[in-house]
Order: sequence, then C-alpha cells, then structure tokens
Amino acid sequence: MMAARRSPWAWASAGLLVGALAGGLVYAPARWLAGALVWADAPVQLLNPSGTVWQGDAQLVLRSQAQEQTALPGRVRWNIRPAWQDRSPGLRMAWQADCCLDAPWIWHATGGLQSVELRLSDLPAGRGLRLPAALLVGLGTPWNTLQLDGQLVLETRSLQLLASAGSARLEGEVVLDALRLSTSLSTLKPLGSYRVALRGGTSTRLTLTTQEGALQLSGTGELSPGRLVFDGEARAAEGREEALSNLLNIIGQRQGARSLIHLG
Repeated sequence: MMAARRSPWAWASAGLLVGALAGGLVYAPARWLAGALVWADAPVQLLNPSGTVWQGDAQLVLRSQAQEQTALPGRVRWNIRPAWQDRSPGLRMAWQADCCLDAPWIWHATGGLQSVELRLSDLPAGRGLRLPAALLVGLGTPWNTLQLDGQLVLETRSLQLLASAGSARLEGEVVLDALRLSTSLSTLKPLGSYRVALRGGTSTRLTLTTQEGALQLSGTGELSPGRLVFDGEARAAEGREEALSNLLNIIGQRQGARSLIHLG
C-alpha cells in the first residue's frame, strides 16, 4: 500500500528529471560547444560564443598546439536541428559567415555509435568558401614560417565523409584554389595561383597544379587517416630563376633548376 501511494510521486519526480534534462539540452549554451572543441584539442575553436548549442554565433579561430591562433573576420552563425536524411534520423546543420559565404552551407549528419556519415551541400565554382590565406598562420608550422598572403577559395562537389571504428573514407571532391599567393620568404609578389584537388573513393587522391605565376608547383599524393604522402616539385618560370633561387632552396631538396618536395 505504501509503495502504491508513493508511485505517483515517483512518476512525477521522474517526469521532472526528464523535463529538466530535455530543457538543459534545448537551452544548452553555445559555450558548451566551444568547450567541447577545446577539450578535443581541435585546430578549429569558437571564441566568444553566444546563443545556444543549437542556434548561436561565435568568432572562428584556427589554433595550433603551440597556442598560435588567427581569427576569421566577422562571426560565424549556426543553426542545428533534427532532420531526416534518406529515411534515417540525424541532424541538419546550417553554417553562415557574411565574410566568406554567399549562402548557408548545409551539412547533414546521420549515424550512431558504430558509424557516422556527414554530407555537405555543394559549394559551386564562384560561390565557394572564401578565406584569407593569412588565416593559416594559426595552424603553426610550416604556415607560420611561410607567412602566406592571398585568398583561398574552397569548392565542394557531392562531398561525403564516412567514419566508422578504425576507418574513414571521403567521397566526392574538394577543390581549394589559392589565388595570388605571396610569402614573406620572397620579395617577388605575387608568386602565383594554385589548385589543390582531393578526389575521394577507395583512396583519396591529391593533385597540385599551377594556374599561373612565376613559381611553378605540381605534384600528386594520397591522403589516409592521420597521414599524407605527397611528391611534387617546384621550379621557376623562365626569366624568374634568379628571383626565386633562395625560395627554391628553402621549400624542398634542390636538384638543378627544380626543388623536390616530399611529405610522408
């Protein structure tokens, strides 16, 4: 009888607890998201966040392990809500940045404890994510030595990231255009414009090509979780050999008129 009389209070207490937890999740402050990135020691951090985990804004910062950091001009805004993708429950994330995006960049995440799939909406040519090359300094070595200046434009095509226990795979294509790049290591400005393309599949292939410029860069590589293998070369365009001689000595192993670059 005593147990029966206590039962309504037990249910009420449980309801209050569930309601408190649900309310805590709904109104979780944006600083929790920023704190999670700090805890994970991620290279991308959120500075001075406001709003909630689900809808807020902050200044995006790139930070190296040496505590160097650079901030994106303006603030990044996000909106996260539950959504269905291919008949599976997940999250829809919309990212906006007035400085760098013409329209919201939509991400869809689905999965569970064993695997996660992330699909990103296309960033087409002419409407990609625009970033100042100087932002890379915040990632530390070698970017803090190169001190790059210019503009980076990121484009995506049918991009998907698939991760499960012990493995990760990229599908689709990512193209990064580095436009009118210059570096503190050379008085010749700009050095040129370049394209880095990642093409996913069974393996993720990387290609580097020169679009124009005095410094000619080319190479190919393969990207796997935690490792990049790349072989390329740098050379000076005709008539620019003397102006770029010192830079070629720095960025790779000099072999005659060219400099060999190897990573991994």
